[in-house]
Amino acid sequence: MVLHTLIRSACFSLAMALAANVQAGIVLNTTRIIYPASDKEVSFGVHNSGGGEILLQTWLESDAEGGTDLPFVITPALARMAGNAKQLLRIIYAGTEMPHDRESVFWLNVQEIPQAAGENALQIAVRQRIKVFFRPMGLKEEPADAPQALQWRLLQGDVLEVINPGPYYVSMVGIDVKDGAAQLLKKDSQMLAPKQSISLTLNRATGGRALELSFISINDFGGQVPYATRLTLRDTHNAVRVSKTSQ
Repeated sequence: MVLHTLIRSACFSLAMALAANVQAGIVLNTTRIIYPASDKEVSFGVHNSGGGEILLQTWLESDAEGGTDLPFVITPALARMAGNAKQLLRIIYAGTEMPHDRESVFWLNVQEIPQAAGENALQIAVRQRIKVFFRPMGLKEEPADAPQALQWRLLQGDVLEVINPGPYYVSMVGIDVKDGAAQLLKKDSQMLAPKQSISLTLNRATGGRALELSFISINDFGGQVPYATRLTLRDTHNAVRVSKTSQ
């Protein structure tokens, strides 16, 4: 009993020591960045909410496997920030050829590198990642209509197909398929690229019954918009936006 008490006390002391030395303080002022091709640059803010000075490192990565050629420059790529300071960073499009008929997506990485600490202090470089959507000019569809344009089809057996026919990425969270009270599918998150189709496997075959589909789409401003529809076997359905009063 005494040994357990000593162990708990030691763990608590260690946790307090780590908490004192690990103060992840960077806060971005956005959860995603939309880059219209007509703009020369876009900017976003970073706040060092911690009390200590940090070095801020920022870079972009391609979402494509093996993609290394990036059409953007970030400035400043490295910035020293005092405690409770704010920093404005700019993403500048270099004019490289990009697809004209659909969005492209990249990953923005913002990493906090703490100052050199004492011998017994723990240092952790904390990194945040958000998406950057490059939006070409001349797209006729409205971005807000993209989730409703998704085509959902319940195939024979236990497979649900979804097709994104439009030019915009659609980010979803909380995809649910239910047969009455029974949950046949629960997926935390899914992003569909333009013109992409995917198949989702249900927990069991439907037996020909109609199912209830619901999901939440993330809009340009990071807001969550709910959608729902009723699925019948082999028919194509489009989900509609659910008003707050009908939830």
